[in-house]
Amino acid sequence: MLQAGQAAPAVELPDADMESFDLAELRGKNHAVLYFYPKDDTPGCTMEAIDFSDHEDEFARHGCVVIGVSRDDCISHAEFRDKHGLSVRLLADPEGEVCKRYGVWQMKEKDGVKKPGIVRSTFIIDKKGVLRHALYGVNPKGHALEVLALVKQLD
Repeated sequence: MLQAGQAAPAVELPDADMESFDLAELRGKNHAVLYFYPKDDTPGCTMEAIDFSDHEDEFARHGCVVIGVSRDDCISHAEFRDKHGLSVRLLADPEGEVCKRYGVWQMKEKDGVKKPGIVRSTFIIDKKGVLRHALYGVNPKGHALEVLALVKQLD
C-alpha cells in the first residue's frame, strides 16, 4: 500500500467522454483528489460521487481537482454521470492497471466469498505530485467533507 510522502504513481486513463487524462498535467498547477470506487451506480458509490460533485466548487477554490476511478468503462461512466448530474471527472481503468499501482485492487470478502475488487480508497496529491494522504477502506458517507478538510490543510 502507498504511504504519504511517496511520489504519486502515474495515471493516464480515458474519462467518460473518452478523452485522455494524465495526472502529470496537473503538476505545478493543482492538487488532486484521486478516489477509487468499486462500481458505477451502486448506492455507496453514487453517494460518494454526488458528495464530491456537490463540493467540487469548494475543492476548486483550494486549487484541487477531484477525479474518480473505477474499472467501469467510459460508456458506463457517461451514463452514471448523466443520470446523477455528476460534475467530477470519472476515469475508466477496465484493465485495473492504475488500481493495482495504487494498491486498491485487493481480495475482499462478502457473504463468506473472497474475490478481488476495488477497496474504496482516496489519495490526496499535492501540486508537486507527492501523496499527502493515502486513505484505504473509507466509508462513503461524509467522506467528501473529510477529504475537503484535509485539502484545506495543503494551502
